[in-house]
Formats: sequence, structure tokens, C-alpha cells
Amino acid sequence: MGATWTKPRIKCALEERGMTLTGLADLKGINPSVMRNVWKRPAPSAEQALADYLGVRPAELFPDRYPRRRSRILSAENQELIAREKARRAADGEIAA
Repeated sequence: MGATWTKPRIKCALEERGMTLTGLADLKGINPSVMRNVWKRPAPSAEQALADYLGVRPAELFPDRYPRRRSRILSAENQELIAREKARRAADGEIAA
């Protein structure tokens, strides 16, 4: 792994190759505003386009965003807890009826 990729370094690498964020967005069929906002919020399509163009993995460009984490609400453990609670409530409802 080489030097850390920073916003200025990424933009410089694009410019050295004669490319801009807007140009890359056009090339990859991505909305230009999504590409411009890649610095502020996760945008998987823009991250992947930048990584592909620069010949690196998205995790190298945006290490704080990888690995992608699933929402705790959607975790298998929490889904199981919810299912058990629903089953308990259904059983309680049958007893009360």
C-alpha cells in the first residue's frame, strides 16, 4: 500500500490523467452531483468509479467507509430477537383471548 489517498491527491491523480469528477461521472453514467458529493457521504457507484479509474480498491480511497457495516437493526441477531418477541406476544394474545 502506498501513500494515503486524500481528496487533493485523488483530484490531482484525476487531473494528471486529464480527467475531472464531472468527466468521470459522464464516462461512467453517474449523476455528477453524486460524484461531487463523494467526499461528504458514501456513494458506492462514485467510489467504485474513482477506484476503477485510478486502479485501486475503493477501500484504499475511502478507508473509513470500508468494510461496509450493516445496520444493527438488520443484523441476523436482532432479526431473531424481533421474531422471538413477536412470537411471545402472539402466544400472550392467544392466552388472553
